[in-house]
Amino acid sequence: MVDKVVYTKPPKSPALAGILGFLFPGTGALYNREYMKGILYMLIFAGLVTLNAQSEAGQPFKGLILGGFYIFQIIDAIQMAKSINARALQGEGAEKAEEFTLSIKSGSIFWGAVLIILGAIFLLANFNVVSYDNLWRFWPVLVIGFGGKFIYDYYRRNK
Repeated sequence: MVDKVVYTKPPKSPALAGILGFLFPGTGALYNREYMKGILYMLIFAGLVTLNAQSEAGQPFKGLILGGFYIFQIIDAIQMAKSINARALQGEGAEKAEEFTLSIKSGSIFWGAVLIILGAIFLLANFNVVSYDNLWRFWPVLVIGFGGKFIYDYYRRNK
């Protein structure tokens, strides 16, 4: 008698996660349904590229940081896809394997406040109250805001 072996498709492809991360930083994390991490990686990459393009000062170091981050986010996307697959193989299922990703619960006012503030800033820039040149100098405030949100969510979950 021959036992029937059923092979199930893993929930995430590590190769596809790595290719997406290679093509554009952050998209590998988005593929793994880590939306906040993917957006944060895109912002960090854009900031590092901007930092490299601004001046020649500190150049080999800034270039190495950019290259290191680029490689890191590819490896991170691959490892996370493997982790999701390993959790699915342990019998937790694809739905539960993706359960550990960061999600925003409904009722949070953070994203609404961020969108209102960004909309107000861009509206003021359209009426020449705020200059777009000065506005782009403050893009790291977004990264600080995301980091603060992560820390706040961590402490709120642990209570």
